[in-house]
Formats: sequence, C-alpha cells, structure tokens
Amino acid sequence: MGRMFGTDGVRGIANRELTAELAFKLGRAGAYVLTEGAHKPTIIVGKDTRISGDMLESALVAGIMSVGAHAICVGVVPTPAVAYLTRLYNADAGVVISASHNPVEYNGIKFFNKDGYKLPDEVEDRIEEVINNNLTEVPSPIGEDLGVREFKEDAILDYIEFLKSTIDVDFKGLKIALDCAEGASYFAAPRLFKELGAEVYVIHNNPNGKNINKNCGSTHMEELRKFTQEKGCDIGLAFDGDADRCLAVDENGNIVNGDFIMTICAKDMKEKGKLDKDTLVVTVMSNLGLDIACKREGINTVKTKVGDRYVLEEMLKGGYKIGGEQSGHIIFLDYNTTGDGLLTALQLVSVLKKSGKKMSELASIMKELPQVLINAKVANDKKDAYLKNEEIVKEIEKVEAELNGSGRVLIRPSGTEPLVRVMIEGEDLDKITNMARKIAELIEKKCR
Repeated sequence: MGRMFGTDGVRGIANRELTAELAFKLGRAGAYVLTEGAHKPTIIVGKDTRISGDMLESALVAGIMSVGAHAICVGVVPTPAVAYLTRLYNADAGVVISASHNPVEYNGIKFFNKDGYKLPDEVEDRIEEVINNNLTEVPSPIGEDLGVREFKEDAILDYIEFLKSTIDVDFKGLKIALDCAEGASYFAAPRLFKELGAEVYVIHNNPNGKNINKNCGSTHMEELRKFTQEKGCDIGLAFDGDADRCLAVDENGNIVNGDFIMTICAKDMKEKGKLDKDTLVVTVMSNLGLDIACKREGINTVKTKVGDRYVLEEMLKGGYKIGGEQSGHIIFLDYNTTGDGLLTALQLVSVLKKSGKKMSELASIMKELPQVLINAKVANDKKDAYLKNEEIVKEIEKVEAELNGSGRVLIRPSGTEPLVRVMIEGEDLDKITNMARKIAELIEKKCR
C-alpha cells in the first residue's frame, strides 16, 4: 500500500477512496498527533462547496470530538482562510476538506499546524502510523471530557477584513470581472471587491454542490476572457475551487498567468523596498521569459522542484517574501502562510490601480517564450533510465547547444504516472516541437 498522504493532503474519490470511515480516523489521529499535550485542544474545520463536503465534515468532526477536542466549523471558506483563522483564533490546528481544482467526485483532507503551515512529511507519516496501528494509542474520553462542535458562520467576515488590511488603496473607478469556479470564493470574492469600491461583474458564483470547477475557474478561462471584454472590465480574475490560486485576464481577454503576476508583484515590492534580498522563488516550470524579465529588473530568481510545498520550504529557508507557480498558486509570506488566490488578486489589482496603467501594459513586463510539453511513455521502473543512456544524453546536449541560451530543455519523470515529461522552451514553436518530439521518441525507444 502506498503512502496515504500525497503532495497536498489525503485525496481521492469521495465515498470510494476517501470514505467517511477514513475521514473519522483522520479526525481522531490528526487531533491526537497535532495537539498532544494541549489542554482541551481546538481545531478549525473548513470546506469547499463539493456535495461530499457535508458527509466528510460530519465524520471528520466526529473523530475530532471523540478525542476530546473542540471543533470550530467555519463552513465554506477558501483553503487559505483556514490557515489564517487557525492563527487568528489561537487554535491548535486547522483542517480543510477540499480537492482544490479537481472535479466534483474528488475530495481531500488537508491539515495545517497551529501556525497555519501545511504539515511536514514526518508529521503526516506519524498520523498515518497511528491509523495503521488501529488508533490503539488514541484516547477515547467519556462524560464531560468529550469534545464539542461550534459553528462560527461569521468567520469568513474576519478573513475578508484581514484581506482588506493587506492593501492601502481602494478600487473605486475599476471594473472587475470575477470567476468564482462555483467554489469556496463564491461569497468572499464579490463581497471583498465591492467593499473596496470596485464595479464588480461575477460569473460562476452559484454553487450547487455538483458544479465546482466545471468548465470554469482558473483551469477553464475561456468564458472569463469573453466576459471581461464584453463588460468592458479593466481586469478579470479567476479562482479555483478552494481559492488558493488566482489567474487573471487583461482588458483584451488575454490570459495573465502566475509567471506574469509574480513578476509584476515582485517588481512592485522591489520598488517599495519590500522584496527581501531582491529575490523571487519559482519552480523549474516557470517560463524562461520570467527569468529574462527579472534579470532586466534586477530581481534574482531561485528555482525549486514543482509543487508549492517546495516553494514554501525555499522561502522559509532563504527568508524570501514572494514565491509561487505558473498555475497562480502564489505565496505572499508577509501576509499568509500558504498560496492565497484572493490575496494574490488584491495585490495585483492594487498595483494596477496605483500604476494608472492598463493591465495589458503591466503584463508587457514579460514576453512569454513558446513552451512545448510532450510525454514519453516508459515503464515505471525506467523513469530515471534516460539519465544514464548515452544516446539520449547526447541528443539533449545537442538540442541545448542549438538553443544557445535563447531556450531551455527540462526533462522530469512524472511523480504519479509511468511518464517522462519533455519540456522545451524557445523562440520558434515549430522548431522546439520537433526537438521535443525527437527526444520523447528516443526516451520511449530506449526506456521500455
């Protein structure tokens, strides 16, 4: 059996892999491991809009209370709201029931520690160990020592007030389009931007439990692109199901992805003297255009493996203040401990308002180089074989020499599938497509 925790909590199809029984066990084990030694510990519980959320929340909270812990249910809120509220309410831990940008049949359970950070591997492993040992070491108090559940329906308002405190400008005079992905931002996003004075136009903010992420949000931006233009908006903002990501579109409907957003915000922070060590942390998947733009602006870039947990680790290790991914999962450590879509949106719109420029002008800071990604199918035990094959290594070196600094080759094995991903960036799309295809075919041939 593989590890229960993946890169972002426990995920699976609700009621098949992620059952009510497993949620109950995670509630018991999580409450026990995260609050050992705490007197009558308190745990914040939030969720997104999925139909399976109520079932999993009931089971999870039952597990938490069975250990004698106090569960504060904050209802449907963005994932980063739970990280913030855990700190605000001095809780011992936080839990989110969400599968982020995945389809409705999936759900997930993700824990935060008392400081609002995702758990390190060793703590997740400890929770898993307790479950695998049939919870034998977990106490089951009775009588007055049982835990209770509290509903705090106005918690989202505390989060909105916190978000407003992160900027020092209002949005009067701006027309803003929002796509809430039928998810956790459906209430908070429109209210936040209206309270800041913007003229707000919203799509996909009527969740019914079944429509989360369905052809909408940051993974499907076609409708927002048209909507932003039709309504004559200055900017469009798209969130994913749990609102830890944000992507934008300019006034012409062109997509402004996470690379553009990070570059724009990092430049603004540098000008204000708030960009510690003049450094932006990105993953190896960020476009070469970001490197070129940052170099021109005097901003250093530090690269990590793909995954927001690696970005956060590097930020904490190096004392950096902003980092993230092309997908729009961006961390502003001055304000929150995890990627926060609404916070990202506010920082970007704040720069837009203060600059007096159009969004397309701000986005011109960076020219995105064409990027091609081709998957090579390989045997699971041969995913690293390309590193040792002389013919493949020579072909990669040949391509890198041909690109001559105006492009790059990135090859990485998939963490979840029997694939090796071949990504090439460069100025000529046809040329790099042929290069990527040739390398992928060679990998398939030599690594069967």
